[in-house]
Amino acid sequence: MARDGDTQQPTREFPEYPTSESLHDRADYRHDPEPGVPAPAGGGPGRGLLWVLGAAALVVVALLGVQATGLLPDFRNPFAKEQTDRSQPPLLQSIRDLSRYVAAEGNFQVVVDVQKDRRNVPDFLLNERTLFVGAGRVEAYVDFAKIGDGAVVVSDDGKSAEIKLPAPQLGETDLNMDKSYVFAEERGLINRLNDLVAGDPNRQQQIYKLAEDRITSAARDSGLTARAQENTRKMLEGLLRSLGYQKVTVTYTAP
Repeated sequence: MARDGDTQQPTREFPEYPTSESLHDRADYRHDPEPGVPAPAGGGPGRGLLWVLGAAALVVVALLGVQATGLLPDFRNPFAKEQTDRSQPPLLQSIRDLSRYVAAEGNFQVVVDVQKDRRNVPDFLLNERTLFVGAGRVEAYVDFAKIGDGAVVVSDDGKSAEIKLPAPQLGETDLNMDKSYVFAEERGLINRLNDLVAGDPNRQQQIYKLAEDRITSAARDSGLTARAQENTRKMLEGLLRSLGYQKVTVTYTAP
Protein backbone atom coordinates (compact mmCIF):
# COMPACT_ATOMS: atom_id res chain seq x y z
CA MET A 1 0.00 0.00 0.00
CA ALA A 2 1.44 3.34 -1.08
CA ARG A 3 2.29 5.84 1.49
CA ASP A 4 0.53 9.16 1.55
CA GLY A 5 3.82 11.01 1.14
CA ASP A 6 4.54 9.25 -2.12
CA THR A 7 1.19 10.04 -3.62
CA GLN A 8 1.71 13.73 -3.03
CA GLN A 9 4.97 13.81 -5.05
CA PRO A 10 4.72 15.18 -8.59
CA THR A 11 5.17 12.76 -11.51
CA ARG A 12 8.80 12.64 -12.81
CA GLU A 13 9.15 13.88 -16.38
CA PHE A 14 10.68 11.77 -19.15
CA PRO A 15 13.53 13.33 -21.14
CA GLU A 16 12.49 15.16 -24.23
CA TYR A 17 12.86 13.53 -27.64
CA PRO A 18 15.43 15.27 -29.84
CA THR A 19 13.98 17.46 -32.54
CA SER A 20 15.48 18.46 -35.87
CA GLU A 21 16.54 21.84 -34.51
CA SER A 22 18.33 20.27 -31.54
CA LEU A 23 20.12 17.81 -33.80
CA HIS A 24 21.24 20.66 -36.03
CA ASP A 25 22.53 22.54 -33.01
CA ARG A 26 24.46 19.49 -31.83
CA ALA A 27 26.03 19.07 -35.25
CA ASP A 28 27.18 22.70 -35.28
CA TYR A 29 28.52 22.52 -31.78
CA ARG A 30 32.27 21.89 -31.51
CA HIS A 31 34.18 21.35 -28.35
CA ASP A 32 37.00 23.74 -27.88
CA PRO A 33 40.28 21.95 -27.42
CA GLU A 34 41.71 21.94 -23.98
CA PRO A 35 44.77 24.05 -23.37
CA GLY A 36 47.98 22.22 -24.40
CA VAL A 37 46.17 19.64 -26.59
CA PRO A 38 46.66 20.12 -30.38
CA ALA A 39 43.57 20.32 -32.49
CA PRO A 40 42.89 17.28 -34.71
CA ALA A 41 43.92 17.71 -38.34
CA GLY A 42 41.13 18.30 -40.81
CA GLY A 43 40.31 15.89 -43.64
CA GLY A 44 39.76 12.73 -41.64
CA PRO A 45 40.50 9.25 -43.06
CA GLY A 46 40.29 10.42 -46.69
CA ARG A 47 43.33 12.63 -46.41
CA GLY A 48 45.29 9.86 -44.66
CA LEU A 49 44.52 7.46 -47.52
CA LEU A 50 45.78 10.02 -50.02
CA TRP A 51 49.03 10.32 -48.06
CA VAL A 52 49.47 6.52 -48.14
CA LEU A 53 48.85 6.32 -51.89
CA GLY A 54 51.21 9.18 -52.55
CA ALA A 55 53.96 7.56 -50.50
CA ALA A 56 53.49 4.25 -52.35
CA ALA A 57 53.71 6.02 -55.71
CA LEU A 58 56.94 7.72 -54.66
CA VAL A 59 58.42 4.37 -53.62
CA VAL A 60 57.53 2.79 -56.99
CA VAL A 61 59.01 5.71 -58.92
CA ALA A 62 62.17 5.53 -56.83
CA LEU A 63 62.57 1.78 -57.46
CA LEU A 64 62.05 2.22 -61.20
CA GLY A 65 64.60 4.99 -61.28
CA VAL A 66 67.18 2.90 -59.44
CA GLN A 67 66.51 -0.04 -61.75
CA ALA A 68 67.01 2.16 -64.80
CA THR A 69 70.44 3.14 -63.53
CA GLY A 70 71.44 -0.52 -63.35
CA LEU A 71 72.18 -0.51 -59.64
CA LEU A 72 69.60 -3.20 -58.98
CA PRO A 73 69.02 -6.45 -60.89
CA ASP A 74 65.99 -6.73 -63.16
CA PHE A 75 62.72 -7.70 -61.54
CA ARG A 76 61.86 -11.27 -62.42
CA ASN A 77 58.38 -12.53 -63.08
CA PRO A 78 57.75 -15.46 -60.70
CA PHE A 79 55.49 -17.02 -63.34
CA ALA A 80 57.80 -16.45 -66.32
CA LYS A 81 58.26 -19.24 -68.86
CA GLU A 82 61.35 -21.38 -68.45
CA GLN A 83 63.04 -23.72 -70.90
CA THR A 84 65.03 -26.72 -69.72
CA ASP A 85 67.44 -28.46 -72.08
CA ARG A 86 67.89 -32.11 -71.14
CA SER A 87 69.58 -33.13 -74.37
CA GLN A 88 72.41 -35.61 -74.19
CA PRO A 89 75.92 -34.63 -75.35
CA PRO A 90 76.75 -35.43 -79.00
CA LEU A 91 78.24 -38.84 -79.68
CA LEU A 92 81.00 -39.12 -82.30
CA GLN A 93 80.25 -42.17 -84.40
CA SER A 94 82.83 -42.00 -87.18
CA ILE A 95 85.33 -39.81 -88.99
CA ARG A 96 86.35 -40.14 -92.62
CA ASP A 97 88.68 -38.19 -94.83
CA LEU A 98 87.17 -36.53 -97.88
CA SER A 99 88.96 -35.86 -101.13
CA ARG A 100 86.06 -34.32 -102.98
CA TYR A 101 86.29 -31.26 -105.12
CA VAL A 102 82.89 -29.59 -104.99
CA ALA A 103 82.62 -27.97 -108.39
CA ALA A 104 78.97 -26.87 -108.43
CA GLU A 105 76.01 -26.51 -106.14
CA GLY A 106 72.33 -26.19 -106.90
CA ASN A 107 69.63 -24.72 -104.66
CA PHE A 108 66.12 -26.00 -105.23
CA GLN A 109 62.62 -25.44 -103.92
CA VAL A 110 59.78 -27.88 -104.27
CA VAL A 111 56.11 -27.83 -103.27
CA VAL A 112 54.80 -31.17 -102.03
CA ASP A 113 51.03 -31.66 -101.88
CA VAL A 114 50.12 -35.05 -100.44
CA GLN A 115 46.66 -36.26 -99.42
CA LYS A 116 45.68 -39.50 -97.71
CA ASP A 117 41.99 -40.36 -97.39
CA ARG A 118 39.61 -43.29 -97.64
CA ARG A 119 37.16 -44.03 -100.39
CA ASN A 120 33.52 -43.35 -99.55
CA VAL A 121 34.53 -41.68 -96.26
CA PRO A 122 33.89 -37.94 -95.85
CA ASP A 123 37.01 -35.82 -95.62
CA PHE A 124 35.87 -34.16 -92.41
CA LEU A 125 36.02 -37.58 -90.73
CA LEU A 126 39.11 -39.18 -92.23
CA ASN A 127 41.49 -37.07 -94.25
CA GLU A 128 45.13 -36.07 -94.13
CA ARG A 129 46.47 -33.48 -96.55
CA THR A 130 49.73 -31.58 -96.21
CA LEU A 131 51.08 -28.78 -98.36
CA PHE A 132 54.81 -28.57 -97.71
CA VAL A 133 57.35 -26.15 -99.19
CA GLY A 134 60.81 -27.70 -99.14
CA ALA A 135 64.11 -25.95 -99.82
CA GLY A 136 67.34 -27.88 -100.26
CA ARG A 137 70.69 -27.92 -101.96
CA VAL A 138 72.63 -30.55 -103.90
CA GLU A 139 76.39 -30.56 -104.49
CA ALA A 140 78.11 -31.90 -107.59
CA TYR A 141 81.65 -33.06 -106.90
CA VAL A 142 84.59 -34.97 -108.36
CA ASP A 143 86.09 -37.62 -106.13
CA PHE A 144 89.85 -37.31 -106.51
CA ALA A 145 90.34 -40.42 -104.36
CA LYS A 146 89.18 -42.53 -107.32
CA ILE A 147 91.97 -41.30 -109.57
CA GLY A 148 94.00 -44.43 -110.35
CA ASP A 149 97.53 -45.02 -111.50
CA GLY A 150 98.23 -43.71 -114.97
CA ALA A 151 95.43 -41.16 -114.79
CA VAL A 152 97.96 -38.32 -115.16
CA VAL A 153 100.22 -38.40 -118.22
CA VAL A 154 102.90 -35.78 -118.80
CA SER A 155 104.64 -35.33 -122.13
CA ASP A 156 108.37 -35.91 -122.49
CA ASP A 157 109.07 -32.23 -123.03
CA GLY A 158 107.05 -31.32 -119.95
CA LYS A 159 104.85 -28.89 -121.85
CA SER A 160 101.58 -30.82 -121.90
CA ALA A 161 99.60 -32.93 -119.45
CA GLU A 162 96.60 -35.15 -119.76
CA ILE A 163 94.39 -35.96 -116.78
CA LYS A 164 91.64 -38.53 -116.69
CA LEU A 165 89.08 -38.00 -113.93
CA PRO A 166 86.05 -39.92 -112.71
CA ALA A 167 82.71 -38.49 -113.73
CA PRO A 168 81.19 -35.95 -111.34
CA GLN A 169 78.63 -37.21 -108.86
CA LEU A 170 75.72 -35.69 -107.03
CA GLY A 171 75.84 -35.56 -103.27
CA GLU A 172 72.93 -36.26 -100.98
CA THR A 173 70.16 -33.72 -100.86
CA ASP A 174 70.51 -31.41 -97.89
CA LEU A 175 67.02 -30.27 -96.89
CA ASN A 176 67.23 -26.87 -95.23
CA MET A 177 64.71 -26.97 -92.40
CA ASP A 178 65.17 -23.27 -91.67
CA LYS A 179 63.75 -22.42 -95.09
CA SER A 180 61.28 -25.32 -95.34
CA TYR A 181 57.83 -25.10 -93.80
CA VAL A 182 54.32 -26.55 -93.80
CA PHE A 183 52.18 -24.09 -95.74
CA ALA A 184 48.81 -25.73 -95.00
CA GLU A 185 47.51 -28.88 -93.34
CA GLU A 186 44.07 -30.51 -93.26
CA ARG A 187 43.19 -33.34 -90.92
CA GLY A 188 39.91 -35.10 -90.34
CA LEU A 189 38.23 -35.59 -86.99
CA ILE A 190 39.40 -39.19 -86.65
CA ASN A 191 42.96 -38.19 -87.55
CA ARG A 192 42.98 -35.51 -84.85
CA LEU A 193 41.60 -37.92 -82.25
CA ASN A 194 44.30 -40.40 -83.19
CA ASP A 195 46.94 -37.73 -82.66
CA LEU A 196 45.61 -37.12 -79.15
CA VAL A 197 45.54 -40.81 -78.24
CA ALA A 198 48.60 -42.26 -79.99
CA GLY A 199 50.43 -39.53 -81.84
CA ASP A 200 53.14 -40.02 -84.42
CA PRO A 201 56.23 -37.84 -83.94
CA ASN A 202 57.63 -39.10 -87.24
CA ARG A 203 54.50 -38.29 -89.22
CA GLN A 204 56.26 -35.56 -91.19
CA GLN A 205 59.25 -37.74 -92.06
CA GLN A 206 57.48 -39.11 -95.12
CA ILE A 207 56.86 -35.57 -96.36
CA TYR A 208 60.52 -34.67 -95.83
CA LYS A 209 61.69 -37.79 -97.65
CA LEU A 210 59.37 -37.09 -100.56
CA ALA A 211 60.67 -33.51 -100.80
CA GLU A 212 64.28 -34.77 -100.82
CA ASP A 213 63.50 -37.27 -103.58
CA ARG A 214 61.87 -34.55 -105.69
CA ILE A 215 64.87 -32.25 -105.26
CA THR A 216 67.31 -35.05 -106.12
CA SER A 217 65.39 -35.83 -109.29
CA ALA A 218 65.38 -32.16 -110.23
CA ALA A 219 69.14 -31.95 -109.66
CA ARG A 220 69.75 -34.82 -112.10
CA ASP A 221 67.79 -33.02 -114.80
CA SER A 222 69.29 -29.60 -114.14
CA GLY A 223 72.67 -30.15 -115.79
CA LEU A 224 74.48 -29.79 -112.48
CA THR A 225 77.00 -32.54 -113.30
CA ALA A 226 77.85 -30.90 -116.63
CA ARG A 227 78.53 -27.65 -114.81
CA ALA A 228 80.76 -29.54 -112.36
CA GLN A 229 82.75 -31.03 -115.27
CA GLU A 230 83.38 -27.64 -116.80
CA ASN A 231 84.34 -26.00 -113.52
CA THR A 232 86.74 -28.81 -112.63
CA ARG A 233 88.38 -28.63 -116.03
CA LYS A 234 88.91 -24.87 -115.73
CA MET A 235 90.35 -25.25 -112.25
CA LEU A 236 92.90 -27.88 -113.30
CA GLU A 237 93.87 -26.02 -116.46
CA GLY A 238 94.56 -22.86 -114.50
CA LEU A 239 96.51 -24.76 -111.85
CA LEU A 240 98.74 -26.72 -114.28
CA ARG A 241 99.39 -23.76 -116.55
CA SER A 242 100.59 -21.80 -113.54
CA LEU A 243 103.12 -24.64 -113.07
CA GLY A 244 104.45 -24.24 -116.62
CA TYR A 245 102.32 -26.62 -118.67
CA GLN A 246 101.21 -25.08 -121.92
CA LYS A 247 98.61 -27.65 -122.87
CA VAL A 248 96.26 -29.32 -120.42
CA THR A 249 93.68 -31.94 -121.42
CA VAL A 250 91.05 -33.09 -118.97
CA THR A 251 88.81 -36.06 -119.77
CA TYR A 252 86.22 -37.93 -117.73
CA THR A 253 85.42 -41.60 -117.49
CA ALA A 254 81.93 -42.85 -118.10
CA PRO A 255 79.73 -42.62 -114.99
